[in-house]
Amino acid sequence: MVNQILKAPEGPPSDVERIKEESDYLRGTLKESMLEPLSSGISDDDNRLMKHHGSYLQDDRDLRNERQKQKLEPAYQFMLRVRLPGGVATPEQWMTMDELANKYGNGTMKLTTRMTFQLHGILKWNMKKTIQGINAALMDTIAACGDVNRNVMCNPNPYQSDIHMEVYEWAKKLSNDLLPRTRAYHEIWLDEERVAGTPDTEEVEPMYGPLYLPRKFKIGIAVPPSNDIDVFSQDLGYIAVVEDNKLIGFNVSIGGGMGMTHGDKNTYPQLGKVIGFCRPEQIYDVAEKIITIQRDYGNRSVRKNARFKYTVDRLGLENVKAELENRLGWSLEEAKPFQFDHNGDRYGWVKGVKGKWNFTLFVEGGRVTDFDGYQLMTGLREIAKVHTGDFRLTANQNLIIANVSTQKKKIISELIELYGLTDGKHYSALRRSSMACVSLPTCGLAMAEAERYLPSLIDKIDKIVEENGLKNEEITIRMTGCPNGCARHALGEIGFIGKAPGKYNMYLGAAFDGSRLSKMYRENIGEEEILHELQGILPRYAKERLEGEHFGDFVIRAGIIKATTDGTNFHE
Repeated sequence: MVNQILKAPEGPPSDVERIKEESDYLRGTLKESMLEPLSSGISDDDNRLMKHHGSYLQDDRDLRNERQKQKLEPAYQFMLRVRLPGGVATPEQWMTMDELANKYGNGTMKLTTRMTFQLHGILKWNMKKTIQGINAALMDTIAACGDVNRNVMCNPNPYQSDIHMEVYEWAKKLSNDLLPRTRAYHEIWLDEERVAGTPDTEEVEPMYGPLYLPRKFKIGIAVPPSNDIDVFSQDLGYIAVVEDNKLIGFNVSIGGGMGMTHGDKNTYPQLGKVIGFCRPEQIYDVAEKIITIQRDYGNRSVRKNARFKYTVDRLGLENVKAELENRLGWSLEEAKPFQFDHNGDRYGWVKGVKGKWNFTLFVEGGRVTDFDGYQLMTGLREIAKVHTGDFRLTANQNLIIANVSTQKKKIISELIELYGLTDGKHYSALRRSSMACVSLPTCGLAMAEAERYLPSLIDKIDKIVEENGLKNEEITIRMTGCPNGCARHALGEIGFIGKAPGKYNMYLGAAFDGSRLSKMYRENIGEEEILHELQGILPRYAKERLEGEHFGDFVIRAGIIKATTDGTNFHE
């Protein structure tokens, strides 16, 4: 029952709400659109629904002007995202994604910041075959995008493998249990016959309802001391509490999210806040009830204010907690102590439990392909052929070749050396701590480059870093082509958000452990100004920092930037 004291914002529903309402539980006219032979695109309404099936229609923006001159439609293509709870894939699944990327995609795989695969460049006529190939490998793309709970993240810690496996199983269960119940995906892509409607077979969405959520919803599970999944950036975060090497439960954090809109101070990134503790077997109940609170009270009128963080801030944290406990019928316990000390990956070989080894590979920008002089995709394909453990996609766009037996370690080490696959240790720690979203040429929201540009910018920043003896100093640096926050820019100690071609807003001051947001330092600047600013700040950091002081903490202590104490003062 909806609490009469708490209210959803007033106003006419957004157009997306109409699309969902008319969609017959996410079917729309997708089946017909994908068979239509005259255009490689689909209607805007169907594209909005397509997100719930794990895909976005995009076009190659590098070709847009030329095709317009030739009076051709844009070079439409689809991005397809896999639902991969906890980022764990078998060698067989890796091989499938490799094959599909080369057969139907643009020959690359993107390892995303939500620990899953993205394929780009898929033509409309190949979408069904691609999804069926993914399904045959026991994966799917259901709810990888859209106004539902998305891919559930969890810590891939190779040095806590026993705890990881338990946490991973909870992440997988959450992901499966929170899926939409509609059979639209199976009918459209997997040729499942629709059961004729009867009182016994009438379709319902017991948790989501016919309109699903006002916006996307993200869940992540962290295992201290690592906050590599940036748990406070999640709509719902679980922080594992381990006592005597046993998982006893999770602290619950709510109301995080990274996206915002340039020039609109009513939008902002926000960090989740811990509201209590629950036992492992209670996490589904907590997640379900929080999702229904967002379903009932989220903003369905203005989508840019529709994320759960705005619902929490508008209703009040304590009111949301009280409503949660009312719906649960029981109260959360008091939060348990925890400590994060980093949010990066641990590169190279690390020994886990039960005699197994894990190799963390640095994958710049998360892009897996064969580059000139660097056969990354081929090397990983050859490893997958002999690997008997699993692959773990990290939240930092890197890859762990995990659960390697001592016997296989020798073979895999030889392949790593043969193909020159790198743990990145010869790079600066700044580069190893970098992340970038896809951005141009495929993302329709991008205002500036990110993945294609950040490596060359780091080349130049590295000169300043090395001149000041900071090559081995971990500083998180993140770049996005727009303010939507796919690379969690507001949690970078140095962050860049695209404003226009070649221009970025520069942010400083986030916490290294992901517990404090950054703040804008310079607006709408290009490479020359970026390097000029860092030529002034990085030498100061090298000379004036306290022992063990991270860059984000230093710029605040030195008065270079004001601390952001809450998302609501991000713009101040």
